[in-house]
Amino acid sequence: MFISNAYAQIPGFGTEGGGLMSFLPLILMFAVLYFVMIRPQMKRQKETRAMLEALAVGDEVVTAGGLLGKVTAVKDQYISVELNAGNEVQMQKGAVTTVLPKGTLKSV
Repeated sequence: MFISNAYAQIPGFGTEGGGLMSFLPLILMFAVLYFVMIRPQMKRQKETRAMLEALAVGDEVVTAGGLLGKVTAVKDQYISVELNAGNEVQMQKGAVTTVLPKGTLKSV
């Protein structure tokens, strides 16, 4: 009287949208992740790689440590940077974060 009867369901009944519809949220999350995180990061890496390949003698740069200087020599993986008159350091190209416009550094 108070307990309802339990009936077995027919196999496959109620699963019309089961296949693709169950994966749709996962596909949408991946698409959002790609356009919001992965694609901009790949673009940033490409720009950084192009900047490092285009380094030339005379460019004024900012390093990851915050040092500002003028590039005096460029090798495969290393560059020489003159921080001030008579003070030159060697560092990896990857340490360069920004190439400044010409004439930014007056004292070097």
